[in-house]
Amino acid sequence: MAEDVISNSTSQGQAMATNPYSNPANIFPSRPQLYQHSIEFLPILTQPKPQAIAPKTEYTQINHKNTKLEPNYNLKNLEFVNFTPKSNLINIYYNQPAPQTIAEITNTNSTNISQSLAQSVPQQVTSKSSKSTLEAEADVKQLEGGFTYAFEKHLGISNTPIVTLEEAQAHLRQIENITGLKPALIYLFFKPEFKPETTKGNLVNSKGLTSTKPERERTENRQKTRSHWQENLDTQLELLVVTASGAVIRKQVQGATRSQVLSVAREFHRSITNLESANVYLPLAQQLYRWLIDPVEQELKAQKINNLAFIMDVGLRSLPMAALHDGTGFLVERYSLGLMPTLSLTNMNYVDIRKFQVLAMGASQFKNKNPLPAVPVELSMVTEQLWSGKALLNEAFTVANLIKARASQPFGIVHLATHSEFLAGKPSNSYIQLWDTKLQLNQLPKLGLSKPKVELLVLSACRTALGDEQAELGFAGLAVLAGVKSALGSLWYVSDEGTLGLMTTFYEKLQQVPVKAEAIRKAQLNLLRGTVRLERGKLVTDQGSFPLPAGLAKLPDVELRHPYYWSAFTLIGNPW
Repeated sequence: MAEDVISNSTSQGQAMATNPYSNPANIFPSRPQLYQHSIEFLPILTQPKPQAIAPKTEYTQINHKNTKLEPNYNLKNLEFVNFTPKSNLINIYYNQPAPQTIAEITNTNSTNISQSLAQSVPQQVTSKSSKSTLEAEADVKQLEGGFTYAFEKHLGISNTPIVTLEEAQAHLRQIENITGLKPALIYLFFKPEFKPETTKGNLVNSKGLTSTKPERERTENRQKTRSHWQENLDTQLELLVVTASGAVIRKQVQGATRSQVLSVAREFHRSITNLESANVYLPLAQQLYRWLIDPVEQELKAQKINNLAFIMDVGLRSLPMAALHDGTGFLVERYSLGLMPTLSLTNMNYVDIRKFQVLAMGASQFKNKNPLPAVPVELSMVTEQLWSGKALLNEAFTVANLIKARASQPFGIVHLATHSEFLAGKPSNSYIQLWDTKLQLNQLPKLGLSKPKVELLVLSACRTALGDEQAELGFAGLAVLAGVKSALGSLWYVSDEGTLGLMTTFYEKLQQVPVKAEAIRKAQLNLLRGTVRLERGKLVTDQGSFPLPAGLAKLPDVELRHPYYWSAFTLIGNPW
């Protein structure tokens, strides 16, 4: 691989004058009164002002506009800030092993607003450009093969054909031609070194060549490689982007280790689900944006990409990508989004979903779980006002009735409004709660959702165990195991009223824009912008207002702008 490293240094005075993070108001513009101190390696914003302010801060700034580049430099339009403040207020232990967890700082009161800021972690971006199509092909095969193997092992499937770079780009061109979208696949990973099989008995080596090995030896090799990959917390974050045409883009974010990125990701997940902590999540969302999107955003803009399908490493699959923030807006405000297990495990065919009817089933009462009082309204609105279909509630919500309904009419959309859990361990630990039983994840194939294939499976009230690899594999592999083309689920339990607002708006938008990723994006934006809200006992959307059941009508007026309400909902599998 050819490798170019962006690097530069400026004087302390120049850096302080140009560095946007030297002023806390720039980091968190809505609260300019906040000041900086630190917990462990993380700088924190607090209120009121600390006792002492450090007089000097030193930076190293990387900026393409005023940088004298080496002759071999071939990146354009990239601007990254890499600075190391040296003060008593912000301490960064860059040369020490990164912590595996972040200090718990979300338990704050109204006079102490603690913000986890990881953006001061030093960072360089290295561009790795493929010397040849063969090398780019090997990159894609390594990622597809390694990730696919992990899903196969967890889900109990095998013999998945691994998609080639040529096939991937052909699929993207087809989607582009049919839908008018400009899609891109983004692989986010920590320098894996798997050697996936390409044909029977063959492996791809580091040069893209194949070698013959016995099946047992190949399997043991892949298992050992994956074990080593998972345990290495110091590996660097890398991004690889595949678009419909052109060269594969590969970037390494130096200074962003597995340990650091996953620590920030876990804290981001915790903070965004805590409504009492207001905007504590925002600096974390901005740091994740800098790590996961910034390194390739100029290339995405240059190709006018507007749809992103993420294929991600362990620990990243439970990230609410829609809520990443660049300082001016959320990621979902620029792109429609989806989560794929791998391209090899995804059915890429596009069908206009508006021609299908919906089978909506759910329960509002449970023996050992919290009730979901909005479910009856959700089912009736989906099947009677927003879409055409059939609703089965409470006692009628059984496996037998689901199979019977599908046998009499091939519903292309199956909507399940009930509790679902994606838990650690084997797939049988995870389940969907029906009226009379728990349907284990490994029992999904028995529903026959692949014959004929369901275009979309919706789980409107599910939760994924934070940071657990098996739980993430179950969530991201939901469409694969169920035999459906796409699935829509939530990463955490959203309030009943929030779920109702999102789901009803999603079906409204799906009628207008028959691309699933675009429909969920528009629904999320409607919540973010306050178009969808609870007001005077009614659910208000841009299509009108709908009376709520007695239990919900008594709730106070609620705006659903906070990403807790909308960013958990994730499209899995084929996002189109």
